[in-house]
Amino acid sequence: MKVSPYFEELKSAYDAELDDLMTDSAGHDVLSRRLQAKRSQVGQLLPMIECNPEMVAVAFHGGFSFANPAVMTDLAAREPEDLPAWQSLLSSVSLEPWAAELARVVLKDAHGEHFLVVTACLEFLRRPSANPLGEGVQPQPPEGRGVDDEDDADLDIDLEEAGADWLSEQGFERKDRFSGDY
Repeated sequence: MKVSPYFEELKSAYDAELDDLMTDSAGHDVLSRRLQAKRSQVGQLLPMIECNPEMVAVAFHGGFSFANPAVMTDLAAREPEDLPAWQSLLSSVSLEPWAAELARVVLKDAHGEHFLVVTACLEFLRRPSANPLGEGVQPQPPEGRGVDDEDDADLDIDLEEAGADWLSEQGFERKDRFSGDY
């Protein structure tokens, strides 16, 4: 699946926002409680939907169902100025009753329709079945590296040897990496 730079960046921010909400400082799972708090604050968070949509979009987490994944896949490849109106998505997207209530609040804002389209796409991209790597797409190797280059283990050994050479040049005794002298 091709994801536009806009949604790639926004999905990263959205995932980070959800991750921040998942646990408290003691490591306890508090996601549902924090999402409930976000949902109760949606009206006050509306000024953020244009500049930081990911911070408000988390309130809709788990509130979408997708009847037509092909439509959502197409949306994920688009830039924000090319997104359709919210009304055109309603045949492909359905909302849980609580999310429909939130949507009514959001739609009162001038940017509400656009925000709901973006939010639906973020939720779609978060689904495991929407994971581009799960569909046979291979991640691109970093520039300058390819499939035939050294693997990470060889690279680690080379770096270790280079470090040992440098320390030896500085007057330190070389240690045998297999002798257990570390």
